[in-house]
Amino acid sequence: MTKCSYISRVCMLVCIITLAAGQSFAGEIVFAHGAKPGTPRYDAANMFAVLVAQSSHGKITVNVADSATLGDDAEMLKSVKAGTIQVTANSQGSFSQYIPEVGALGLPFLFANLPQAWAVLDGDIGRELKVLALKKGFVVLGWWDDGIRNIFHVSKAIKSPADVKGMKIRTPPDKATLDAFKALGANPAPLAWNELPTALRNGTFEGQENSLTHIYSACLHEITPYIALSAHKYEVTPVVANARWWKSLSKDDKGIIKNAMVAAGWYQRGRNMIDAVTLVDTLKQEGAKFSNVDTAAFQKETASVYDLWEKDLGAFVPRLKKAAVEAAK
Repeated sequence: MTKCSYISRVCMLVCIITLAAGQSFAGEIVFAHGAKPGTPRYDAANMFAVLVAQSSHGKITVNVADSATLGDDAEMLKSVKAGTIQVTANSQGSFSQYIPEVGALGLPFLFANLPQAWAVLDGDIGRELKVLALKKGFVVLGWWDDGIRNIFHVSKAIKSPADVKGMKIRTPPDKATLDAFKALGANPAPLAWNELPTALRNGTFEGQENSLTHIYSACLHEITPYIALSAHKYEVTPVVANARWWKSLSKDDKGIIKNAMVAAGWYQRGRNMIDAVTLVDTLKQEGAKFSNVDTAAFQKETASVYDLWEKDLGAFVPRLKKAAVEAAK
């Protein structure tokens, strides 16, 4: 999708939402997430709030609780499940604790680019995951984006699997990521995001893996300036709601929320795609040192991860791989 067509689609959706105001009353929606100001997720959540307020003529308000003010991703999901907050834009790793199949989206080198991942999420696989989520008490309102991830090191360039062997690397609480780096011979371990800067400075970890957007917003390139463009995995941002709360809403209110979520979601995806490109030059200007990797070698070393996951999830993994191949055509 080109930048112009993306903007046109968002504008069209905003117009549709504005013309389709509902008549019922849903009160206040608490929408919690962990992103900081200036990031695509932060701005999209605020856009969602504005669209809902405008299209409902103020009958529905969205209270956005950003920057993990209501807890980390795992805590926010617990709160949504309990019904104490209505909606969260969360993380793949935390949500996969409830729906393991969501974690398979992060299998190594499954997606080569963001549009390929979006096509899978907006197709049969995404719908299947929504059904599984509903059984656990969640309604997936949208599949936002968390980007293609790369490897960051405090003191050396990463170019081959040999450079990763033995590396103490921080990961999110995501089984696919842990499995991939174990296959590479690294020493991966999960750690809370807010504890990472200290852990990198004191030598607990030699590096971490993440998207350029997250690294730049947290200024972690100042600690881990060596960036290997490994593109080793994708992560989704599931936007989920409490199923009981969602069921209680009127058809009109659901329509308002759904339409606003679609518009905000395409905005968020587009921002992530643009940032992934523009941040390379920005990071270089601020001292980051980029390196390309031997992708074929990394793929070979992590191929065994698919066998592990197929043992756990069965036929879902081949269906996911097939969907990814079809989306790449």
